[in-house]
Amino acid sequence: MTNSERELLYKMKLWCDRQERCHSELRTKLYGESLYGSEVEGFIAELISQNYINETRFAQAYVSGKFRIKRWGRVKIIQNLKLKQVSPYCIKEGLKEIDEEEYAKTIATLIEKKQHDYRKEKNPYLLKNKIAKYVMSRGFEGDLVWNQVNEFLKT
Repeated sequence: MTNSERELLYKMKLWCDRQERCHSELRTKLYGESLYGSEVEGFIAELISQNYINETRFAQAYVSGKFRIKRWGRVKIIQNLKLKQVSPYCIKEGLKEIDEEEYAKTIATLIEKKQHDYRKEKNPYLLKNKIAKYVMSRGFEGDLVWNQVNEFLKT
């Protein structure tokens, strides 16, 4: 390994230390450093062997952060993990970070928030529709959302 490769490896270790990274993010970063093909895969293999990147750990951290901080639902989280080319197994493992009770409470909180925002809406069907659309746009499953919206806003 040349000095410049050692420096780049050190730089990538620091970058991976700051926050969890997935393989595709690292690959993109290495391409940005003008590396290609087997060089990139060699760097990735080295960082995996030293446990600087771990896709399961990344998926767990990603799911936890997006759900607890940004209040995203499973649908949106899965979609974004797929865009990052995370394996289905790792996605499944990451989703285990979501507590079902907390998930339902988050949906209820979002419904309450939007009910307050749309308090001037007189038509109850339009109100339900607007609230459900908002919560589903956050990535929550339609059946769970509609069940809670109907329970919350009985007409």
